[in-house]
Amino acid sequence: MSTNPPIVLMGLRASGKTTIGRLVAEQLGLGFVDLDDRTADRLDTPDPAEAIRTLGLDAFRDAETDALRDALLEGPLVIALGGGTPTAPGAVDLLRAHTDAGGALIYLHAGPSVLRARLTRTDTDTRPSLTGAGTVEEVDEVYLRRDPLYRDLCTRIIETKDQSPHQVARLIAQLITDSIG
Repeated sequence: MSTNPPIVLMGLRASGKTTIGRLVAEQLGLGFVDLDDRTADRLDTPDPAEAIRTLGLDAFRDAETDALRDALLEGPLVIALGGGTPTAPGAVDLLRAHTDAGGALIYLHAGPSVLRARLTRTDTDTRPSLTGAGTVEEVDEVYLRRDPLYRDLCTRIIETKDQSPHQVARLIAQLITDSIG
């Protein structure tokens, strides 16, 4: 699989990008990059929330674009984007170039009610507010803003609502295997 481009997973918070991304990478024998972690590391902060709190959202988004650019050049691996990565300056161009070159950009879709339910079961301390409302309370607004962009950019939409992370990962691994076979 050494000549294949990265597999990129995109979606809102709590859509399963990191969990599913790790599972897909494991199934395909590939490396895994969590772009939020990679971006926080670039900014020498423990997590994205701290980076945004101390350095600001603009600095975080700029570093996120740089981290994305580098990750896309690393070859075959699985990249879990941050939920807001497609809104970072220059990220849309990088993602379009990736898909134009035949790379997979998979939108892990879940509706607002599913995302809210998942977020209430997680630690939201590392998920900063994007609107000034609480992380759970802002889901509808963020969804309305980002869903059209994600749909426009992606090469495939996978509904995660009624599937376990393992089921979604198996589906993605099979899609990738079939596309290179």
